[in-house]
Amino acid sequence: MQAIEALGPAVMIALLVAVGLLPILTAFWAYDDAERRGKSGCLVALLVLFVSWPVGLILWLVFRPEPRC
Repeated sequence: MQAIEALGPAVMIALLVAVGLLPILTAFWAYDDAERRGKSGCLVALLVLFVSWPVGLILWLVFRPEPRC
């Protein structure tokens, strides 16, 4: 039982790190995706980060242009 209680803070820290990194990692992905599609990567990354993180990502996924060949 004590091992499970000791694991609690470690799991909480891991979740906080994952939740904190997820928006940053998706912003990097969106930047790269936008550049490959001929759009401004900086503007798209800012959209993903600052327009209420999951909403900004969904907006980019819905309205992104077709990839260039």
